[in-house]
Amino acid sequence: MSEVTVDIRDGKLRGASDGGVLAFKGIPYGAPPIGARRFLPPADVEPWAGVRDALDYGPSCPQASSRPQGWAQEPRLSEDCLYLNVWTPATDGGKRPVLVWFHGGGFSIGSGSWPVYDGTALARRGDAVVVTVNHRLNIFGYLQLAGLMPAEFASSSNAGMLDLVASLEWVRDNIGAFGGDAGNVTIFGESGGGAKVSVLHTMPAARGLFHRAVIESGPGLRVKRPEAAAELSKQVLADLGISAGDVKALQALPYERLLDANAKLGAAGAFGFSPVLDGRHITEDPRDAYASGRAPDVPMIIGCNRDEATLFLARDTSIDDSYDDARLEKRMSSLGEDGGRIIEAYRASRPEASPRELLLAIESDRMMRIPSIELAERKIAGTKTPVYMYLFCWSAGPLGSAHGFEIAFVFDNARPPVMGASTGRAELASQMSEAWLAFARTGSPDHAGILMWPAYATDERATMIFDRGPAQVAADPGAGERRAWQGVKTPIGMPA
Repeated sequence: MSEVTVDIRDGKLRGASDGGVLAFKGIPYGAPPIGARRFLPPADVEPWAGVRDALDYGPSCPQASSRPQGWAQEPRLSEDCLYLNVWTPATDGGKRPVLVWFHGGGFSIGSGSWPVYDGTALARRGDAVVVTVNHRLNIFGYLQLAGLMPAEFASSSNAGMLDLVASLEWVRDNIGAFGGDAGNVTIFGESGGGAKVSVLHTMPAARGLFHRAVIESGPGLRVKRPEAAAELSKQVLADLGISAGDVKALQALPYERLLDANAKLGAAGAFGFSPVLDGRHITEDPRDAYASGRAPDVPMIIGCNRDEATLFLARDTSIDDSYDDARLEKRMSSLGEDGGRIIEAYRASRPEASPRELLLAIESDRMMRIPSIELAERKIAGTKTPVYMYLFCWSAGPLGSAHGFEIAFVFDNARPPVMGASTGRAELASQMSEAWLAFARTGSPDHAGILMWPAYATDERATMIFDRGPAQVAADPGAGERRAWQGVKTPIGMPA
């Protein structure tokens, strides 16, 4: 491993070269949002003298330690978390496609520093520049203080999304120094990261900063209403003993105290913090922006995994092999008459499935697949650029093709230390990563390793199936189950 330096807007950076890819980690893209800057929009970085090391990841935003099964802990937490990471084949003034990754974890946990997000393999395979981003989360990124604190805090409910805009502005201004093309930027993300991609389509400040988009298992159809956000904020301030207008007291609290208040909301069953329809930075729900054509008209890949719900329901010990029809019907009764109709549609298409298997299939579709289809169809109704739909079905172990399992394949990291090595995994990683890279380069995911991937349309609903063996296009997979959801009024889609 050797070191390399690069000049950017704010100063010189020292990165490392390993295996033909240059890595620059922990690059600040915004001033530390700490102390008197807590809850304010991101500010510019203070330029530095000399050479700044960019050899290690920056801190992650403070967050709860609880994780879904298999999710990593963050090694270092700090409100000083506005850092990004860049992997590139060369700093040679080239015009490589740029892929900017927004991590999952809802809007509450996670970072761009996980091993599965390492951009080395993807940058090497595609001669591309890969960027991952840390930003403000949970109470630090989405606490609504409008009407409760001075006017300069009116944007606090979307500070985390404004961080993402700032990261894209940094890419626009600096990525050329890393051999990237600022005029060809693809934003992509999974779970909450996919919802972040959706929400960026509604933000005037993000226009022109990205040119393609990928949403993996995170169709963000709606955002939080300001009334609901205001109620959460009032509960938090009451718990903290902070009076309206006393912003100095709020900013003086240790971040651990804010996390405690955030955790109490979760324990009370309240929805978490997430982007808010403030009418200024987020002007409408993504679903409406797509359908009306007011969203940026950029090509899109969208899809999900077949067994999304297994990860989320794994801790529910009541959903075991003894799960029966009565419990399934009781769970679905919240949808009224629609619940019974949906169960029958899944029974008809899966006659050998147990009630537990039916529940997992229904919940997987309710959470991710049906909202993904809705988002895709709203986009093609309102814009001219194509949408490409996929369904990830590769499975291993009791969770099947669970939420998040496609990420390692997209990043071409389906090998140690992320996963065990196998020829089949390497082949699937090649198919998926090459498709994402081709899309970033040209706007089409077609490449030599898969059959032609047609754009999605409501007549055929072409969907690329990623599983063991060659990827295959299917026309409207699970059509009967999809039709059963038509007209159902249920809170589906991210964010909550």
